[in-house]
Amino acid sequence: MIDTFEKLDERAHSCTQCFDDKLKGMDGKRHIVLCGGTGCLSNNSKEIKEKFEALLEVKGLTDKASVNQVGCFGFCSQGPFVKIYPEETLYRLVQIEDVEEIVESDIIGGTVVDRLLYEEPTTSKKVSKQDDINFYKKQHRIALHGCGVIDPENIDEALGMGAFQGLKRALSMSRQEVIDEVLASGIRGRGGAGFPSGRKWQFAYNVESDEKYVVCNGDEGDPGAFMDRSILEGNPLAVIEGMMIAGYAIGAQNGYFYVRAEYPIAVNRLKIAIRQAEELGLLGDNILGTGFNFRCHLRLGAGAFVCGEETALLNSIEGKRGMPRPRPPFPAVKGLWGQPTIINNVETLACVPFILREGAAEFSKVGTEGSKGTKVFALGGKVNNVGLVEVPMGTTLRELIYDIGGGIPNGKKFKAIQTGGPSGGCLTEEFLDEPIDFDNLVAKGSMMGSGGAIVMDEDNCMVDVAKFYMEFICDESCGKCSPCRIGTKRMLEILTRITEGTGTMKDLEELEELSKTVKANSLCALGQTAANPVTSTLTHFRDEYIAHIVDKKCPAHVCKNLMEYHIDPDKCVGCGLCAKGCPAGCIQRTDYIPEGHRLASFEIDSSKCVKCGACISACRIQAIEKK
Repeated sequence: MIDTFEKLDERAHSCTQCFDDKLKGMDGKRHIVLCGGTGCLSNNSKEIKEKFEALLEVKGLTDKASVNQVGCFGFCSQGPFVKIYPEETLYRLVQIEDVEEIVESDIIGGTVVDRLLYEEPTTSKKVSKQDDINFYKKQHRIALHGCGVIDPENIDEALGMGAFQGLKRALSMSRQEVIDEVLASGIRGRGGAGFPSGRKWQFAYNVESDEKYVVCNGDEGDPGAFMDRSILEGNPLAVIEGMMIAGYAIGAQNGYFYVRAEYPIAVNRLKIAIRQAEELGLLGDNILGTGFNFRCHLRLGAGAFVCGEETALLNSIEGKRGMPRPRPPFPAVKGLWGQPTIINNVETLACVPFILREGAAEFSKVGTEGSKGTKVFALGGKVNNVGLVEVPMGTTLRELIYDIGGGIPNGKKFKAIQTGGPSGGCLTEEFLDEPIDFDNLVAKGSMMGSGGAIVMDEDNCMVDVAKFYMEFICDESCGKCSPCRIGTKRMLEILTRITEGTGTMKDLEELEELSKTVKANSLCALGQTAANPVTSTLTHFRDEYIAHIVDKKCPAHVCKNLMEYHIDPDKCVGCGLCAKGCPAGCIQRTDYIPEGHRLASFEIDSSKCVKCGACISACRIQAIEKK
């Protein structure tokens, strides 16, 4: 039981020493750690771990090497990862069949398995250390502290990396002093709106009430976003500690985690972390002998995107339908069960322990004047290095996409990046050197959002992109207010007409008018920002809309109704593979025999073609193209 500051320091010192000795090999062992995030686990990371354990047992090496599973390494496109301490050799794309070679060559023989090392695409240089890989060089980890390093199911490893030291300092301060520290740090909410976190805490602190609550918003619903999930999977105790500090600051004794049920690994590790903290006395009554009482509770969301809006989230926790409430009153005044409530997302709370542990000045020295600290992005789409990245505010889009993301695959041309998910907008090449921060992205027609960053290349149709996000918004609209319920549906119908080749120029006027109406009159941020992908693509890619409407062509060859598949008769060798693979039976041999060929070429009957692309996949000489 840790019930005093002294006992916490003793346990932390012991855990730190043990953890450091382990990583540096001072205990005489090699330590094999495997990534345990959702992506790697879906690629057999658990089975790879079991294979390591079995081999070490068979070869009598259990006293010379250990195996452990940690959180996400971030570099998702290169997983599963295996990292071996103390040398810190990093292997990527590891498969079950590679385990024996790693054990024989590295663990027993001390020889690095060269073929499993990461190779920088620009230099073809093999890299054995994680910190030497370009993907990691410009990152600065605060919210992701401990992720990919500690076992998220072992509280001692978290204590060894500073867990609860921020809480210890907070409990030695007055509540107002804690709020002042958070205000001085300049941290703004990482869930999307970017509201100053300290001001939100101050509002709740100022309200007199016998009961107050802290809520952690883990309902991450943006397409392609996995920031909160990875933090909860990699270091759940950091988020718990952040929630406890917030609870102490405003005078709350209960905190609620609201996490979507589609995150079973995160949910399970959160449960384990809460249980372990309770067993050590770090959660419950009279924490560290200070008289501070705090308990954590867990509620699972059913996957409704609208429940990411804080008042809809509160309704869901209360057992009601997840629909937004009119504001004011704001949750800090009247929130969960009518009591003052602060709602922060996972990433925000994960930063709070750093602020109290290291000080507001240490946090605020990173970032820009109006956006302090770092931001975690889920970088995806048409980029070589897909993964989770944490960079200082003020990093440019070019650095994010090219230095960290490794550029666009297959030599394609960059077209746009969608930041902020369905609530954000597309930014084009002219904005690549713009610094990333809350205010600058909004000024350029997009937003930070929770941190989704989807890169698009020349093969993306921007009208289709707008349609995709509008389909998502229509599906996720709760239907409470007419502007969102009806307006987004009408916008989707217009976008569908345009992509099907039946749109008119009047449709563009109606899209713009509907966008203004939905933004101005919707009840919550889901509707207020629903038109952003439409307005940003209309602004930067109006020519593509006009091509769909006037020329009845999709320049990117994505919209099926506006393209045709064509076989170049002079390239076709008459092999017939395209015809064999065609499910519609629309490819027939012609009478034309190209010069130098023995067989007649084939042609496609456009009236029967379903544009499935099977012929293009089957053709070995690339004689089929989309027009």
